[in-house]
Amino acid sequence: MSLVDSDDTCTLPKLLARNARQWPTEAAMREKDRGIWRTYTWADYHGHVRDFALGLAALGFRRGDKLTVIGDNRPRLYAAQLAAAALGGYSVPVYQDSIAAELVYVLNHAEVSFIVAEDQEQVDKILSLKDQLSNLKWLIYDDPRGMLGYADVAVIKAFSDVEEAGRAFAGKNAGYFEAELAKGRADDIAMIAYTSGTTGNPKGVMLSHRNMITVSEAFVESEGIRRGDNWLSYLPMAWVGDTTFSIGVGLVAGITANCPESPETVQRDLRELGPSGLVAPPRIWENMLTAIQVRATDASRFKRRLFETFRALAERVELLRSEGKPVPLPQRLAYAVGEFLVYGPVRDQLGLRKARTCYTGGAPLGPDNFRFFRSFGINLKQVYGATEASALIAVQPDGEANPDTVGRTLPGVQIRVDEGGEVLVSGGNIFRGYYKQEDITRDTVTSDGWLKTGDAGFVDPRGHLAIIDRAKDVGKLVDGTPFAPQFVENKLKFSPYIREAVAFGDQRPFVAAMISVDINTVGNWAERNDLPYTSYMDLTRKPEVAKLILEEIGKCNAGLPPAAQVQRFLLLNKELDADDAEMTRTRKVRRRFVAEKYASVIDAFYGGAANVEVTVEITFEDGRKSMLRSVIDIHDVSVPPALRAAA
Repeated sequence: MSLVDSDDTCTLPKLLARNARQWPTEAAMREKDRGIWRTYTWADYHGHVRDFALGLAALGFRRGDKLTVIGDNRPRLYAAQLAAAALGGYSVPVYQDSIAAELVYVLNHAEVSFIVAEDQEQVDKILSLKDQLSNLKWLIYDDPRGMLGYADVAVIKAFSDVEEAGRAFAGKNAGYFEAELAKGRADDIAMIAYTSGTTGNPKGVMLSHRNMITVSEAFVESEGIRRGDNWLSYLPMAWVGDTTFSIGVGLVAGITANCPESPETVQRDLRELGPSGLVAPPRIWENMLTAIQVRATDASRFKRRLFETFRALAERVELLRSEGKPVPLPQRLAYAVGEFLVYGPVRDQLGLRKARTCYTGGAPLGPDNFRFFRSFGINLKQVYGATEASALIAVQPDGEANPDTVGRTLPGVQIRVDEGGEVLVSGGNIFRGYYKQEDITRDTVTSDGWLKTGDAGFVDPRGHLAIIDRAKDVGKLVDGTPFAPQFVENKLKFSPYIREAVAFGDQRPFVAAMISVDINTVGNWAERNDLPYTSYMDLTRKPEVAKLILEEIGKCNAGLPPAAQVQRFLLLNKELDADDAEMTRTRKVRRRFVAEKYASVIDAFYGGAANVEVTVEITFEDGRKSMLRSVIDIHDVSVPPALRAAA
């Protein structure tokens, strides 16, 4: 029987109460502060939620009200969301690095009246927008450092003061919290998760307790998650995946969520913790791979040759395993030596020596990157999901992981592919609709309740779902050759020197790409080669850097079909940035916007120009804007036949 079928466990706060009764002294959360890990038991966790919920009630929070959290991952911010849910309210987490316009839109659209901010930085950000937030009643802060001068601001309260007010409120209203908790039902809205906004303004996805609990139960059953497992809670709290894993799976399975000290210390904290599992988007895995490649390049000649030798061996072994072929005894013995000399130490440096399973999702991870980690003994698997599906739809089973699919659907989830190739999903994880956008909801969910994912895909003979690309992004070259830009981009991003790539080719005679270099790795390369530079723009203008990227694209092209090979490229004079709306907060390229913004570049690619003048608008976090103008060279990998004919 599902947890949502019992009145005692049908909501997330009720699950917390169950855990506090059954495992009161076991670790529910940890937080690293000033270098020390502090543990909160399930009883502690429940106590914070109860006291804060009563404090909210004392401040006027009522059923249906909305509460936002903004900041890095902190136990009190998770507790605040459950406190709102316990009173019948909704949580509306937002990205802590959102610019002013994004925050104002979400907070006003969701009619948020209570905001819980991590620290002074986030408090200042909200206060700077206060006149634009018509629904704001209270701004509550967690970290008191730097907050002494804010005592006279009428709307501000400390988290600890709200909890104290809650305890006083309980003394006068005995049983209030328990009565409100008992009113909760599985189909009540638990949170409004705003989408990343790849095609326009974010949409508010309404997810119920049933959605969150159902998908968490399915994941726990499928993946064998155990009570007491350690997971690192470091991804943005506004991303629905963090809510699903840190709150949903945490409450359902009784795992321990661990909050790192800061984004800058995640890698160090990861090594200290040694988690049982890790969820990371492709960008994190790409950064890890880049760091490994850079360290190998900087090592002595002997260590570099040792690394490359065992890396090549690991890739051969992984290919045999993935194809279901036996690994010859000599290679098995050599791999065992590599485990001692290379693979184990690398996993230890990454903090993944104890990890049973690791996951990548949110966007495709390139096949070369995927195979690299698996070949080094990391059980990396792809997951597939959507905000509207409570983050999870499919996951690869152990022993069946490969870079070409996203695995089998979770228990209770069904998929079908329509005549246009779009993947549709049905199950208890499908959202309740978009907040205040019923017309868009009708366009997204079929009349019989199937969610249109917007992804093109198919089901292979083994029953695995394979995602090709976003349905609207899949196209063809003028000669009819299929063109999937993400496939080309992921190949390019295997290079440690390429941070982002945007490929063009739909209805064009050949493939061209805009490249955003990795400032750290290319900068280190420049220093090793005595190449001085002053800025990102100056670095990308160096002919030596263009030659470096040309060589990397040549390596990429060697693994691509002739028609999909990149023929021309340009090095962007700035990084693609979410603040400039070129990417979402989850690091997905907003293709339509980028194509419009860089239309002159696309025209130059296919018009045969040797350079192009680019003028782009730069947005700062406080909303200020400036213009960046420059002439950028276009480089030929090989002169495309279409341009030779035109010449």
